[in-house]
Amino acid sequence: MSTINIETRNLMLVLQTPEETRALIDRMTLSEKAELSADWLTLVDSATSADPWIHGFALIQRADNAVVGSCGFKGPPNADGAVEIAYGIDPNYRGNGYATEAAQALVTYAFKNSKVHMVSAHTLPKTNASTRVLVKCGFKQVGEVIDPDDGPVWRWEKHKDSV
Repeated sequence: MSTINIETRNLMLVLQTPEETRALIDRMTLSEKAELSADWLTLVDSATSADPWIHGFALIQRADNAVVGSCGFKGPPNADGAVEIAYGIDPNYRGNGYATEAAQALVTYAFKNSKVHMVSAHTLPKTNASTRVLVKCGFKQVGEVIDPDDGPVWRWEKHKDSV
């Protein structure tokens, strides 16, 4: 698979290799590792080449080449044509719209795939920066669910036919 980079106004989303993803996991604290999905870890462990649905993207600020965060999918499209996104911005770079740019770039990328019909995301069950990002990106809150890894969360969805 060729390298996939996605450009936004301020960011370059650079696809991570399996080795880079594993190294990132190795640097995590035990509490950070505990938040990772067992299903996703299995996908990472079995991957032999970079895969945008598994390995995620480093967020590089185009102005100065600084790594400002990461984003990605929580796995390939499922049988219903759904994918889930996740994103995180380094605290030193928050408040610049990077999370919104990253989330929108993931949605755009996902909907270019004919198998994807819906993109979802989960947030803590309260209004916060992540909920504001998703609203800006056109997601609708569809209720509270119990995530097997995170417990009670708000579920957000954006359907391809609403784009």
